[in-house]
Amino acid sequence: MNKESILSRDTVTMDEATKELVIIDQTRLPGETVMLSLSSAEDIYEAIYKLRVRGAPAIGVAAAIGIYCVISRLEDMPRADFDAEFARIKDYLVSSRPTAVNLSWALERMHNVVKKSDCTTAELKELLRAEALKIRDEDIAVCRAIGENGLTLIKDGDGILTHCNAGQLATTRYGTALAPIHLGREQGMNFRVFTDETRPLLQGARLSAYEMVADGVDTTLICDNMASSVMKKGWVQAVFVGCDRVAANGDTANKIGTSGVAILAKHYGIPFYVCAPMSTIDMDCPTGDEIEIELRPDHEVTEMWYEKRMAPEGVKVYNPAFDVTDKELITAFVTEKGIVRAPFAEGFKKLFGEERA
Repeated sequence: MNKESILSRDTVTMDEATKELVIIDQTRLPGETVMLSLSSAEDIYEAIYKLRVRGAPAIGVAAAIGIYCVISRLEDMPRADFDAEFARIKDYLVSSRPTAVNLSWALERMHNVVKKSDCTTAELKELLRAEALKIRDEDIAVCRAIGENGLTLIKDGDGILTHCNAGQLATTRYGTALAPIHLGREQGMNFRVFTDETRPLLQGARLSAYEMVADGVDTTLICDNMASSVMKKGWVQAVFVGCDRVAANGDTANKIGTSGVAILAKHYGIPFYVCAPMSTIDMDCPTGDEIEIELRPDHEVTEMWYEKRMAPEGVKVYNPAFDVTDKELITAFVTEKGIVRAPFAEGFKKLFGEERA
């Protein structure tokens, strides 16, 4: 394993020659690095739903590039028919992962291009291509800015605990929660990182640990139920996590198990930071109670990673993909525009107000 294997390539991109969405198949990591080239709505839906591409920012970029690649293959037709087909594909892709707001956000940005453009379908396809690539480039810039802002919260030698994977694999480049670590490494800093395995899909074990080791970071993998132990020993100075949706009041949906980590961090007096691109902050969602939580299939818990089924037949399984961390448990949000501390509602309004100014 080396840096070349992952950190030198973007997680999500477009093959300009073939007009295909190109992603790393994250279900094959860490055993092998497989690139997928996708061009049909069905294949892109499957890749998002099956977590071949995952992480809120990466999903948004993949959806934007993906819908362009699908639309680019449509034959010439009247604008009204083209617009209706675009809306149908957009709604189909949105349904693949309902919790991650970047998915609907990116597809709505693409749809706005259609709704605001009075031109031929050929011209519209070029406008959609430009918008998709703009969304990709913005993601790279946003993640680097988050990394720079997050780096001001930690110092050389700190122990950092992270849950799930909010690194480069969850974005186009750099990541969100792991961006401060990657940027710190570029500056010669060293950290001790503890990655929760993140049951049941093991994104921490398979992806964050892989990414950190590839960057030469001192990395220790722990089971989810070991977080309290390492915190009590004083090995953790900060927790960095990503997010899939942030409500207007600061309640945050992230990978299942995040709220438990936040509770432990609060108990041990460890700062708990959420790295949140502004695109994940949903000002139309008042609180975490309104966030739709995706339920995943039973087999992910009972047999997915086992040689033989590890639960009795007939047992009921509850498998939510996310939980909501209450705003009171969050020390600060690290955004591309700066660090937001409580009261979060006012801080978010100020951020969005400055963006519109």
